Amino acid sequence: MKCVIQRVRRASVSVGDELVSEIGAGLLILAAVEKGDAEQLMRDAAKKIRELRIFSDDAGKMNRDVTEAGGAILAVSQFTLAGSIARGRRPSFDNAEEPERARTMFELFVAELASTGIEVKTGRFREMMIVALENDGPVTFVWP
Repeated sequence: MKCVIQRVRRASVSVGDELVSEIGAGLLILAAVEKGDAEQLMRDAAKKIRELRIFSDDAGKMNRDVTEAGGAILAVSQFTLAGSIARGRRPSFDNAEEPERARTMFELFVAELASTGIEVKTGRFREMMIVALENDGPVTFVWP
C-alpha cells in the first residue's frame, strides 16, 4: 500500500458535475493497494495515519492528530500510486492489485480509519474523479 497524506483546510471529490464528497479541515489520503497487501497492512496504515501528530497545537507545533484537531478524512483510491515510471515513457501498473481485491482492501482501510468514530468520506472506486484541495502548510507525507 502506498499513501499520500495531505493536511488540508478543505478537500472535495467530484465525478463529472456531481460533488461526491467534501470535508473541511482534516486529511486527504490518496491510497493505492498493491499486489500482496494483507489485511493487517490496511489496519496498520489506518492506525498510523489516524494517529499522525501533524496538526498544530496552541504553541504552533505539530502535536495533534486529526481527531484531536477536530478534523475529518477524505480517502480516495488512486491506483496510479502503485505505478512505476522507472523504465520507458509509459507507466507500468504491474504492482497494482486487481480491482475487486483492491476494492475490498480499500474498503477495509476506510473502515479502519472510521473505527474510532472519526468522520471519513470517500471518492468513488474506479471512477474518473476530480480531486480539489487546499493544502494546509503545505503539509504532505508519503507512507510508507
